[in-house]
Amino acid sequence: MKLGILTGGGDCPGLNAVIRAVARRSMLRGYEVVGVREGWRGLVEGLFEPLGPREISGLLPRGGTILGTTRTNPYKTDAVDRVLENFQKEGLGALVAVGGEDTLGVAARLYKEHEFPVVGVPKTIDNDLSATDYTFGFDTAVFIATEAIDRLHTTAESHNRVMVLEVMGRHVGWIAVMSGIAGGADMILIPEQPVTVEHACAELQRRHDRGKDFSIVVVSEGYELTYASGERRGVAQNEPDQFGHVRLGGVGEELAREIEERTGYETRVTVLGHVQRGGTPTPRDRVLATRYGLRAADLVHEEKFGRMAALHGDAIVDVSLEEATAELKTVPKEWYDVASAFFG
Repeated sequence: MKLGILTGGGDCPGLNAVIRAVARRSMLRGYEVVGVREGWRGLVEGLFEPLGPREISGLLPRGGTILGTTRTNPYKTDAVDRVLENFQKEGLGALVAVGGEDTLGVAARLYKEHEFPVVGVPKTIDNDLSATDYTFGFDTAVFIATEAIDRLHTTAESHNRVMVLEVMGRHVGWIAVMSGIAGGADMILIPEQPVTVEHACAELQRRHDRGKDFSIVVVSEGYELTYASGERRGVAQNEPDQFGHVRLGGVGEELAREIEERTGYETRVTVLGHVQRGGTPTPRDRVLATRYGLRAADLVHEEKFGRMAALHGDAIVDVSLEEATAELKTVPKEWYDVASAFFG
């Protein structure tokens, strides 16, 4: 069999580890493995490259993806027929699609509508995919954000400032709440548990009243500032991509201005941005990505298409792509309660 591998959506630490694991196990079974360039765009335009032992050597600690990635959605560009045509023309017997909600959403639809022989691997630093406990890339993003909080603590304490850290996550707050807990943040604002600007400022005031002259606030990029009046202020920027996503950002600046104006405390903001998903993956992400890749290769070998490798507890299992992309996995209140126990 000839097996294709593609990586779609945003780049993410651990992608190359998946490619390595899928290719290594499949080649040992006698399969020919090819990389599909630039996500679904590679199948739309017929962009392929061979993957052999030399190409996958040294990939485990390497960030990004050697195959490149885009946010191309063949359903939005009327290119599904070209995907099917190029898949057959290349002589592929199966495809491993590595991505998040959008990339795997396309895979699920292709399988449902065309019985397309595809297997999924869950990738996103946001950790927002249903049916799996964790996605690879998330641990690295949390590690980077936590390190940033640790570093901001020293400046905040030295200058008696409020430091606002804006982290990624789109419409879920997993990175914010996990790094906030790990870093000892004094306030965490996430989309799932909105609090008013007035309440947040009151908590910071209470903290300062009891003798703490600095504070760390972590806010998720998709958070909408909420006011006691009921007003909500969003921060979406630019035109949406082919999956309907607009670029988020700016909430940190808005929040910092509000805090400084309402409390009088000197406030600064740091936006981590793409730093969170760049660079080498953590050991946990390397191991998780490797286990996912091996399971995906096994699913292809067993011809269990329309499935996705998933983590349940400490076991790697498989779930349907439809289940995995049915809804966003949001932060439950119990996790936010852990964080809020240390606010103020």
